[in-house]
Amino acid sequence: MPKQSVQVLIEGGKATAAPPLGPALGPMGVNIGEVVAQINTKTAAFKGMQVPVNVTIDTVTKAFEISVGTPPTSQLIFKETNLKKGAHNPATEKVADIRIEQVIKVALMKQDALLGKDMKGMVKEVIGTCCSMGVLVNGMVATEAIVAVNEGKFDKEISEEKTELSDAELQEQAEEKKKLQAEIEARRAEFTVKANDIINKMKGKDRSAIKHKLIEAEIPKEFIEELLPAEDAAPAEGEAPVEGEAPKAE
Repeated sequence: MPKQSVQVLIEGGKATAAPPLGPALGPMGVNIGEVVAQINTKTAAFKGMQVPVNVTIDTVTKAFEISVGTPPTSQLIFKETNLKKGAHNPATEKVADIRIEQVIKVALMKQDALLGKDMKGMVKEVIGTCCSMGVLVNGMVATEAIVAVNEGKFDKEISEEKTELSDAELQEQAEEKKKLQAEIEARRAEFTVKANDIINKMKGKDRSAIKHKLIEAEIPKEFIEELLPAEDAAPAEGEAPVEGEAPKAE
């Protein structure tokens, strides 16, 4: 049977019969109010976010199907934690603390794209993404949080699909984020002082030797690239290359 599709970008839970949706659906002969209602139900969890929606319509029976695209899981975690980027080194830096209710919310938003067979499986999948971003879950690193899920610590929240936080919980989360950010800044300052001390003591040495020393001192890669001066420009024609550097290619 012939089918046609209408693709639009809608703010979660706020679809209306106004443009762009209404005029696109009008010629299709479908019940626009019903389509709008279903879209708002399917996109309610994306409040405040623009999401792609595809409406496929059978032009004979006027039956329709709605599919909702979603941002990457990491972007949804960013939104829930008010972050702009994850940790430079997720293994050692923790940039935020997400609550299990927010993890469940992300799992619900991404359920059509996740591999978990049930909500508990999908929650653990989202927690895995938190790990790669340097985000704690209820104050726990990802491995501990997954153990807690397996042990049933969050069974009540997961079974009820709880997604909302109280004002007190939101305030507590904001305070924890400030604490984590302060710890990161203190750690960065410590690494900066340590790295600059090594660089100054080895001034005039080959860059590769300085870099090796910084690595030995366990200075994170991003600090090394930021603080260590770039390679000197290639020598002019007729000049000998600096020791340890390859001659300029012809």
